[in-house]
Amino acid sequence: MAISKAEVVKVAHLARLAIPEDHLEGYTHIISDILDLVAQMNAVNTDGVLPLSNPLDATQLLRADEVTETNQRELYQSDAPRVEEGLYLVPKVIE
Repeated sequence: MAISKAEVVKVAHLARLAIPEDHLEGYTHIISDILDLVAQMNAVNTDGVLPLSNPLDATQLLRADEVTETNQRELYQSDAPRVEEGLYLVPKVIE
């Protein structure tokens, strides 16, 4: 699928990109190549092919969900300037 220089300029304008005139031919060629590749991939028959989440068919090893640290909330809150009912009190920043 070929794209014209005018279309490249239009898309660049919409994307707020400045493309120098001497680079316009190169960008047009590159974008046309990308669109050709997309058209080629769209032409591939994928009927019956399931989506693939991992090309290696690997499973993620997970560690056991165990508590490894003790609850130290009282210790941490003892250093806070203001605490009420287990919550940190902070100055209001929104009017």
